[in-house]
Amino acid sequence: MPQINSTPGIANVQRSRVSAFGILALWACILLPAPSRAGDPTEQVRSTVDKVLTIVRSSQPTSKAQMKAQRAQLAEVIYPRFDFTEMAKRSLARHWAGRTPQEQREFVIVFAALMGRSYANNIESAASPSVRYTRESEDRNYAQVDTEIVTDKRPPVSINYKLHSVDNEWRVYDLVIEDISVVNNYRSQFNRVIERSSFAELMRSMKEKQS
Repeated sequence: MPQINSTPGIANVQRSRVSAFGILALWACILLPAPSRAGDPTEQVRSTVDKVLTIVRSSQPTSKAQMKAQRAQLAEVIYPRFDFTEMAKRSLARHWAGRTPQEQREFVIVFAALMGRSYANNIESAASPSVRYTRESEDRNYAQVDTEIVTDKRPPVSINYKLHSVDNEWRVYDLVIEDISVVNNYRSQFNRVIERSSFAELMRSMKEKQS
């Protein structure tokens, strides 16, 4: 009696299952949202810088009150793009962990004001500035956008933005101005003050610079 080969039937069933799986996978790709990405680093930096330039170009403050008002406008634009908590943590380095939660929160507030003022100064110091975007690099959750501040009266000043992805946004965690890392520079200064004196003295000095 001839043997009945069951293999073709099994193969047909398997092919049917594979086809069904393929159709389901296709529908899943169509219906399910794609993994979120932080988007284009250069465009996100550009959107912030353009707003900063608009503020700087639209007003030439001549009094302390006008300067204060302009700085408030700049802060509203700058703060959402900068991850000041990360910058403060990196700048304080090994001294961060030894601070109380209250001290950390206060340090971030004071640091953000200092850093925001420093960044604004670099933009404001250029007469009728324009920004040239020279390079972008991206590696997973990190990116860098290289720029130059261009004016008619002095050579271009390079400001490179180091960013990381936070809640689907590119946030600045360091600035490299003329090849000098702002975070590294602050880290050296902060460490010297703390080692020579205390964290309290560092806070006093930082607050003094805001007045």
